[in-house]
Amino acid sequence: MLLDSDVCFRAVRARDRRFDGRFFTAVATTGIYCRPICPVRAPKRENMRFFSSAAAAEGAGFRPCLRCRPEGAPGLAAVDAAGRLIGAAIAGIEEHALSNARVGDLAASLGISDRHLRRLTETELGVSPIELAQTQRLLLAKRLLSETSLNVTDIAFASGFGSLRRFNALFKSRYGLNPRSLRRSSRAAHRHSDADGLRCQLDFRPPLAWEALLDYLRVRAIPGVEWVDRTHYRRTVAIGVSQKADVRGWLGVTLAKGGAALEVEMSLSLAPVIGAVIARVKNLFDLGAAPDSVSTLLSQDRMLSRVVRRLPGLRVPGAFDGYELAVRAVLGQQVSVKAATTLAGRWAEKFGAAVATPFPELNRLTPHAPRMAGVAAEDIAALGIVRSRARALIALSQAVTEHRVVLSHAANVEEQIAALERLPGIGPWTAQYIAMRALHWPDAFPGGDLMLQKAAKVDKKVLQARAEGWRPWRAYAAHYLWQSLGDHP
Repeated sequence: MLLDSDVCFRAVRARDRRFDGRFFTAVATTGIYCRPICPVRAPKRENMRFFSSAAAAEGAGFRPCLRCRPEGAPGLAAVDAAGRLIGAAIAGIEEHALSNARVGDLAASLGISDRHLRRLTETELGVSPIELAQTQRLLLAKRLLSETSLNVTDIAFASGFGSLRRFNALFKSRYGLNPRSLRRSSRAAHRHSDADGLRCQLDFRPPLAWEALLDYLRVRAIPGVEWVDRTHYRRTVAIGVSQKADVRGWLGVTLAKGGAALEVEMSLSLAPVIGAVIARVKNLFDLGAAPDSVSTLLSQDRMLSRVVRRLPGLRVPGAFDGYELAVRAVLGQQVSVKAATTLAGRWAEKFGAAVATPFPELNRLTPHAPRMAGVAAEDIAALGIVRSRARALIALSQAVTEHRVVLSHAANVEEQIAALERLPGIGPWTAQYIAMRALHWPDAFPGGDLMLQKAAKVDKKVLQARAEGWRPWRAYAAHYLWQSLGDHP
């Protein structure tokens, strides 16, 4: 990816948060690479080199800064074909898709060949998929060493390394120190962990319309599975590590004090899958958003300008669990938000497993697709769900179980939308809504939505034509339109 060195230099001098995570600055005289917002004094320009990814900087022999901690930089919103594939590849790697160097599996999930994936990452990021995965694992380990009190062995395996020896050797060769030295030098380890849970911070580019985001999630929170008030989001978690076992627990998210970050707390039981949990929280709260780019484009439209100014930093809520979100979308067809939430609670209560948490309101796990693929339609209909929608839910569950539908950021968007629309009971509106939230696609647009047409005061055809000018941020435009009415699906 080509970088404008003049723009990068000015961003570093200004410590401009809009560029945080969009590039990294390496300093030839120190061998260190930093985020643009690093608090240390900016080096001379002739000593600076700019990289589009942390992996590229490390591939060139630079070590991460211990002050600004590059592992905490926000991600990027994918807005074009190449960017979408890169974003999906990174998402897959963050969930340990390449823990065993399965480049082919990741490429297949994206609908491309191994060779094309390698060519893409080398062109856009300056590294191969394996090198990218290695850097992601090391940076996750560095985060855990700095922010938690997990022992080094647990951190090695939680970060995707197959052995402690391999982890220690690679960490020392890449960063010039052993993991225990970093742990001893980090005062944050005791500040961010305790005997009851793990804590970490996830940075974002401000502004963030936090209250609006929580309001959206609060009215859709699945009873027993999620709980939201004006400051916190909490939920139960079950992430599979094999075909026979899930890692189970809970997490909570709130706005960190005095910084552009969210504070995440999770049960100690989730330590083996902490990388996957972090990746899913980033997607749920849209932490890779570029609010300046979104507002610059959308504020030019008279229809949107007022609400964009009123709600700077509005995010598109994503999904912690893609299948859970897709079920919620089907349940929401032709009913109110309140009714859909009630049905989702009955769904979890009937088919989800019980789980113990410190919070009385959180006691159920959302059921997985394989569990629901073999359920009879009449058992689902008994919850008050119309029979045609019950059949649609079974078809969806079967498609997800058989991998005909992949409800993940690390998936080909066009292919998944087409696969969803082939299922009975899922039309363009539902498929686009799922793409917007479960597939984390910023250009998804459910143009047939009646509330969008009401907000825009035009019919579907005119709205679709008008929305062409909102690319590649049509999902954000949809949320701004819903916000202008105070109502959304």
